[in-house]
Amino acid sequence: MKILLDTHALLWFLLDDPALSNTARELIRNPETDVLVSPASYWEIAIKISIGKYRLPEPLAVFMDRELSANRSDILPISVRHADHVARLPFHHRDPFDRLIVAQALEEAILLLSADEVMDRYGAQRVW
Repeated sequence: MKILLDTHALLWFLLDDPALSNTARELIRNPETDVLVSPASYWEIAIKISIGKYRLPEPLAVFMDRELSANRSDILPISVRHADHVARLPFHHRDPFDRLIVAQALEEAILLLSADEVMDRYGAQRVW
């Protein structure tokens, strides 16, 4: 099974935040699950760090490189098809990062791991 992590799910897992659901934690830890991360997530984190809305215990590049490798996560590159899908999405959600992540999940026909119920309005297969 392949899952694409929404940004909050990624951070909550990596930082062992209790806000992450047990279902989500089990899916990510399952060795048979292919865990994917969008570049939109680390871009979103970088922006939040730069405007003072978020802090990590170390530099972003160090943190992400180590944690993605240690947690057997792969990057799902952003393709032109993904961007095209964003262009066709209705505006249920104004967050550009979430719109790209949901477009990737839809275009790749993979599960989206997210607590954000608005994602359901796009028809994404969301688990939490």
